[in-house]
Amino acid sequence: MTDIKFAWSALGGDPALLAGVTAVVREDVLSARLPVRDLARACVGACALAAAELGACRTGRARTPAVRVDDGAVATAFVSERRLLVDGRAPVLFAPLSRFWRTSDGWVRTHANYPHHRERLLRALRLPADSGPAAVERSLTGRAALDVEEAVYAAGGLAVALRTLGEWAAHAQAVAIAARPLVERGRLDGARARAFAPLDGAPLLPAAGLRVLDLTRVLAGPVATRTLALLGADVLRIDAPHLPELVDQHADTGFGKRSALLDLAADRRAFEELLAAADVVVTGYRPGALDRFGLSPEALAERRPGLVVAQVSAWGAYGPWAARRGFDSLVQAATGIAATEGSAERPGALPAQALDHGTGYLLAAAVLRALTEQSHEGGSRFVRLALARTAAWLTEGARMGEVEGKGTVKGEPPVAGDARGQGEESGHDEGSGEGYGERDGGGRVGPESWLGEAESPIGRLRYALPPVSFDGGPHDWACPPGLWGADPAQWL
Repeated sequence: MTDIKFAWSALGGDPALLAGVTAVVREDVLSARLPVRDLARACVGACALAAAELGACRTGRARTPAVRVDDGAVATAFVSERRLLVDGRAPVLFAPLSRFWRTSDGWVRTHANYPHHRERLLRALRLPADSGPAAVERSLTGRAALDVEEAVYAAGGLAVALRTLGEWAAHAQAVAIAARPLVERGRLDGARARAFAPLDGAPLLPAAGLRVLDLTRVLAGPVATRTLALLGADVLRIDAPHLPELVDQHADTGFGKRSALLDLAADRRAFEELLAAADVVVTGYRPGALDRFGLSPEALAERRPGLVVAQVSAWGAYGPWAARRGFDSLVQAATGIAATEGSAERPGALPAQALDHGTGYLLAAAVLRALTEQSHEGGSRFVRLALARTAAWLTEGARMGEVEGKGTVKGEPPVAGDARGQGEESGHDEGSGEGYGERDGGGRVGPESWLGEAESPIGRLRYALPPVSFDGGPHDWACPPGLWGADPAQWL
């Protein structure tokens, strides 16, 4: 099921266009028990096809440009945050308190990369503000995992108990997620059909001339808007001054964009001026968090008819966990992925933050498809995705007893250190692209084939090149990331 046909159908795409997609399959990338490689290829392929479709629409071509998906490029892009170098320095990916911890009855996964999340975690555990891993470990050893989960979330922090696939399937949030499509899509009003300016020249940039307000953080949303920037959109990321971004994270996901600071409460007039000229708004905060600023899809479309509103969250905009914060690593722990890739006694991790990256490419694809639909049918549009729903797609075969399906490896999964530092936080790179080989046994190629270098205000960057590829399309971003928050809050 984790194939491009399913993803393209979820996006509402014409199945006839799938004939124009080809793939370079590399069996030795993104190795895992779950079909991670298949999911990654499907998400990127669907995004590239959506871009090609919009490009054909805007150029008046009868035929959609051919799409080529290379597993090597996809695998490299899915670990872009690990491939990044800033002036030769490897990125800092996870803070010391972001990891798995043993509890009295199992395991709990915490996330404390941001200072305010770290402070809330320690407060929930009744520990001093300067406490380190040893103190947290002692505190959690004598507590039940579910009790920790509830206490930390009640304090505004992030912690999730490790669950098996079966335990998660019985959870009320999983039941709510299962009732929803992979990509939620809808029409908000009867706004007139979008009239695109024609495109010419090279490369073909399907999103050229479109303005995207980027209200996202960590990692799926920024991946989506980074992709829209690749395709020619003017992407302006807006952050609150009191919520600073992690430097390396901004360097990885800021390609092609501009970055500005704006207090949505104090600078409301400035935001409304940006909204009045925007074509797309992408939000990545937990459901309902931005509604008090009048940023629900319905409120935005009322003030800006013809808008496309794209939303991504961890757990979905429904069910008992709708208002909870979350990250890829937490969703892996809760939904049974970590237990499947390891075991209930020793949790593992996917070879990439595949829920984040995969959902990000699907989100970009959903925006592109909404724009194409607007050109024919009109209407303000909304699209909505959730990491937990993508996780359900990934684990569907495993939940049906088909763990060793297409795109998986048999036997024990890759192991990275002990369970305190599994996967992301340990710098684990299994399956991320080393030793790529052609399916037919041809010449071997390494991940360097899909890496670029550029000077930037941040420093000299080595980075993963974009995996979205179609005939005549761009091969790299128009510009590297600038300094976080350094741009004016205005359109070019």
